[in-house]
Amino acid sequence: MESATPASAIKRRSRLMRFHATHSYWAVLIAILAAFLFAGLAPDTAWATSVLVLLETLTLVLALRTSGWRVTQSRTVLVLVLVGTIAAAANLAWGGGTVLVTLLDILTGLLTLALGAVIALGALEQGEVNSKSVAGAICVYILIGMLFLYLYGVLAAVGHGSFFAQGTDGTRAIRLYFSFVTLATLGYGDYTPAGNAGHTFAVLEALIGQLFLVTVVAVVVTRVSGRIRKQ
Repeated sequence: MESATPASAIKRRSRLMRFHATHSYWAVLIAILAAFLFAGLAPDTAWATSVLVLLETLTLVLALRTSGWRVTQSRTVLVLVLVGTIAAAANLAWGGGTVLVTLLDILTGLLTLALGAVIALGALEQGEVNSKSVAGAICVYILIGMLFLYLYGVLAAVGHGSFFAQGTDGTRAIRLYFSFVTLATLGYGDYTPAGNAGHTFAVLEALIGQLFLVTVVAVVVTRVSGRIRKQ
């Protein structure tokens, strides 16, 4: 029997590497929603912060698997996964001081950013717009709000005075609430940022949220609806 040609061997290895590339981000969306609910309902304690970091880390691994990429294929992602796991354990061991909590907010923000990039690239790699793309777009939209949650946490920790004009830095749950109210441009006004940095990033989040909805989500949903009508 003839041995496989180099081209066929490479193609076969490529299929094996991409075996898990389902590009179905509904499971990833459920994991992101779990992190969202946990961030909004869990107390501001060391164990809750550690669990949130682990949730973001595991969701990133799940997104990589869904996109057909291995954790070890990207040094940056591999470092984030390892550091996230170690930092979560360290936070539990040493009780979560202010400096460590701030570093964890930065780390979780980076994990969220990497997660959004993996989902976006994986959705684009499909080369077509379908229901999986809708799930990916929803994932990225929620991750934008989560990213600003961690950014506001860093600003509250390193800034002078209170982050909110109401005289408080707010809990993680309050900052989550403020982030998504801002992202959706609801503007309830019960919490407003006090400093210039808070004002700037709140406006930036509102702009990103509106532009994302009227461009990415609108285009994806319209194309999927068009394909369904043609069938």
